[in-house]
Amino acid sequence: MKRDIDEHPHSSHWGAFVARVDGGRLRVRAHPDDPDPAPLLANLEAAADGDARVSAPAFRRGWLEQGPGPDRTRGGDAFVRLPWGQALELVAAELERVYEQHGPAAVFGGSYGWASAGRVHHAQSQVHRFLNVLGGYVRSVNTYSAGAAEVILPRVLAPYTELVGDTVAWGDVIDHGRLVVAFGGMPERTRYVHSGGPSRHHAGPALRAARDAGVEYVLISPLRDDLAAELGGWWLAPRPLTDVALMLGLAHTLVAEDLHDREFLQRWTSGYPVFERYLLGFDDGQPKDAAWAASICGLDEDDIRGLARRMAAGPTLISVAHGLQRAEHGEQPVWMAITLAAMLGGIGRPGEGFAYALGIFANIGQPPLAVDIPSFPQGQNPIGAFIPVARIADMLLQPGEAFDYNGRSLTYPDIRLVYWAGGNPFHHHQDLGRLRRAFARPETVIVHEPYWTATARHADIVLPTTITLERNDIGSSRNDPGVIAMHQVLPPQGEARDDFAIFAALADRLGYGDAFTEGRDADAWLRHIYAGLAERLEAAGTEAPSFETFWEAGELQLPVRDDVGGWLRHFRDDPDAHPLGTPSGRIEIFSEAIAGFGYADCPGHPTWLPPDEWLGGQLATTYPLQLVANQPAGRLHSQLDFGPASLAHKVDGRETARLNPADARARHLGEGDVVRLFNERGACFASATLDEAVRPGCVQLATGAWFDPLDATDPPTCLTGNPNALTRDRGTSSLAQACTGQLTLVEVELATDPPTPRGHAAPAVGPR
Repeated sequence: MKRDIDEHPHSSHWGAFVARVDGGRLRVRAHPDDPDPAPLLANLEAAADGDARVSAPAFRRGWLEQGPGPDRTRGGDAFVRLPWGQALELVAAELERVYEQHGPAAVFGGSYGWASAGRVHHAQSQVHRFLNVLGGYVRSVNTYSAGAAEVILPRVLAPYTELVGDTVAWGDVIDHGRLVVAFGGMPERTRYVHSGGPSRHHAGPALRAARDAGVEYVLISPLRDDLAAELGGWWLAPRPLTDVALMLGLAHTLVAEDLHDREFLQRWTSGYPVFERYLLGFDDGQPKDAAWAASICGLDEDDIRGLARRMAAGPTLISVAHGLQRAEHGEQPVWMAITLAAMLGGIGRPGEGFAYALGIFANIGQPPLAVDIPSFPQGQNPIGAFIPVARIADMLLQPGEAFDYNGRSLTYPDIRLVYWAGGNPFHHHQDLGRLRRAFARPETVIVHEPYWTATARHADIVLPTTITLERNDIGSSRNDPGVIAMHQVLPPQGEARDDFAIFAALADRLGYGDAFTEGRDADAWLRHIYAGLAERLEAAGTEAPSFETFWEAGELQLPVRDDVGGWLRHFRDDPDAHPLGTPSGRIEIFSEAIAGFGYADCPGHPTWLPPDEWLGGQLATTYPLQLVANQPAGRLHSQLDFGPASLAHKVDGRETARLNPADARARHLGEGDVVRLFNERGACFASATLDEAVRPGCVQLATGAWFDPLDATDPPTCLTGNPNALTRDRGTSSLAQACTGQLTLVEVELATDPPTPRGHAAPAVGPR
């Protein structure tokens, strides 16, 4: 990596970069070879500063004085600063008490993996390894981002990681594509990000190159800017949550006009005749034709028929964004998009067929790596208890209650201690008033955090951790060949320690020190996981430099495979010799397994199921605007919300809420007005901006503002504009039980005398 002598290589989830300290200030610039650097890098220059840092171990006063136990004052209580030695003794004693009295099934190990792009100081791996050494813990499965897709995809086509990492190559779209139909779009704001960090950003240039090669785009979304304006394209804006009805109308047109690929459906799919009976209305008397779809979607039926004909006229790639499945019945649009692509017959051909999240994340569309990336070993969890990640509030509030998940009947465990390292559930989760009640129930909540997020404020014990710039690490990501030597740039601020050092000290006090560290400190673990990578490279026929050479160079390029989507092409060539991993070995348009579960909210084939909260339902008479709570442009999730790139999207510390001018006029709202968004679950304040790029009947408010409730009352009112004060905490269906936070119904009104946001200041922390 080319850099000046005073610059240090480093990496983040939104890109590799070089950094230096200039006059006491941190300065950051993108990787010198990055063709499309992420604007989010600007946030890093504020990462070590400000009142938001946790400076020393902090214990909630009520927990210290009254001992462990459920407590509704979490989130509003003051904190007491303790020295590290005393803090570690108290944490170790509490862990010992819970494990001895209640066992590992009473401990929930929370993390979400986005704390650092580094592979050793990966908070999720660290906390899981530590709790595994102690005897196990209740884990979570799947993600808030793609929970419904992660469950439905392997049942009907292929595992999620295979679909996003090894299906469609940008080069094939450029060379062979003709039409890309993007359900949910390919928003510029998210394509800079990928877990583990992209060394270089290729998605934007690839989308432009495809345009220049003659590829046309169709955007299907309530937001016009879910596809970059420079790409042109046709914008269709159906009512949110009606994409399945639209896809059914397209599918019906294909059948009615004999434009579907009968041979492909017969040889490469399973169960299509069952689905076609539903599509044509043989059983319920309602054909799912373009007129029917138009009445649900709010579109012109001729536009639906016209789009179907365009899709059938040549190579078409159907892409589905994360946001479509992050909603009630979220499994259905993914399944229906696969079905629609199968009806067109293009699956397995280069540049057409089906893609999940293409253009959404930085590394999707890139060639898969020929070797596995380095990782910190988590060990084995001795117990099997788990929950779907988005069901944490259900677990804490309803211990012992049965729930369905992916064909299994499970029971929520009785959690006494929550240990969270890396992640902010008060960003990711829905219905924050309910989550606040849920976090009041455990006996103890322990959090590792660099910053005073809402999760830290709702903890009993907050242990200050270093940020990524304050330690050495190795950055690496799936589908990106760049392995980055992440040099420490800054000294740790305050009394911050890295997660490894904290867990090593705790493990030593509990008698598991050697089992956790294996005799290595953090630097030795860096060399150890690099040595594993070097062995894999040599086995693959690639010479690996020494660790010292890699560390000095700042970067190592891994070999990539040249057969992107090869597994799908082989299936296309001979489905008998190369079956899929589904029960039939084919694309399952009808799933006997799913039908056998008997879930009314997830039948055996793609189905239009009217959601509870949509513009065509009864609740819309009370809350007539569909809130689109999408990903932010100025930050990753809620990270570095106080950084300059994030603050540039706020007004006076509040997020901006975008409305169509017609909806604003109906409510007597003007540009820049402070507005109150509300429903029965809560409210939040935001600054209004009027934009024709928002479909009438919708309001867009990005996620990620740090939850700043006015007070402890329910329902909560967030001063900074966190939309999860409003969203609904309900699973997508009994199949996936995934997050439904993308869309909900609200009303918007002019705010009178809105309170001033308190920003990112620390809570009261004093001596004992």
